[in-house]
Amino acid sequence: MSDAPAHGAGTRLDFNGPLSAHRADRLAADLAARRPATVVDVGCGWGELLLRVLAAAPEARGVGIDSHGPYVVRGRANAAARGLGDRVSFVDGPAAAHADPADVVLNIGAYHAFGDLDAGLRAVRGLVNPGGRVLFGAEFWEHPPPAERLARMWPGATADDCDDLAGLVDRAIAAGFRPLRIETVTADEWAEFESGLAADGEEWLLTHADHPEAADLRSRLDNQRNTWLRGHRGVLGFAYLTLGPLLL
Repeated sequence: MSDAPAHGAGTRLDFNGPLSAHRADRLAADLAARRPATVVDVGCGWGELLLRVLAAAPEARGVGIDSHGPYVVRGRANAAARGLGDRVSFVDGPAAAHADPADVVLNIGAYHAFGDLDAGLRAVRGLVNPGGRVLFGAEFWEHPPPAERLARMWPGATADDCDDLAGLVDRAIAAGFRPLRIETVTADEWAEFESGLAADGEEWLLTHADHPEAADLRSRLDNQRNTWLRGHRGVLGFAYLTLGPLLL
């Protein structure tokens, strides 16, 4: 009797977030163009973007930090398979205890590793070396969310949970950055991410409908899909901000 797959493990996804391979390769090339010596990815997941930056910057060494052990294990295996194991280490633990300053700092959808959004921006500002670059990813409202959509999002969602895009950029500037590039994900990137999160479970349910774990997994998948399609789809955006620190 086969056990149900781990919900939301993302085994069919390249990235632990809404990000296309094309965008990732361009971002990696842009960050590598300044020939960084060190790269740190805070809240790295399994570190796919970190590995792409290191592949594009052969003189650099990297550190990926995440508090979810299975992601760290996957990152180490991916690095070894691509011949990058000697240039990157993956740390299972809290960001504040393991992050050292670097020439490139990645923080994609993981500002909560330091607290709230403003705390995350201040933290990554303190981590980036002078003349370095930060790639910061965070959610924003595409437009003010109506109450009926908020009610279908994450538990306790309110309109104050995010800024609009202009407000997000303003907060990055207030933290001591200048925005070098502002870009937002497409609907296709969102759909690939949400579908990929559910794919293992949906495939399993096709052949295990009577399994004792099927009802629970089906409920979780249905909730996840409704949160996306009836909640944040078309309302919640995600931005990738390439930031340069102001020299103080």
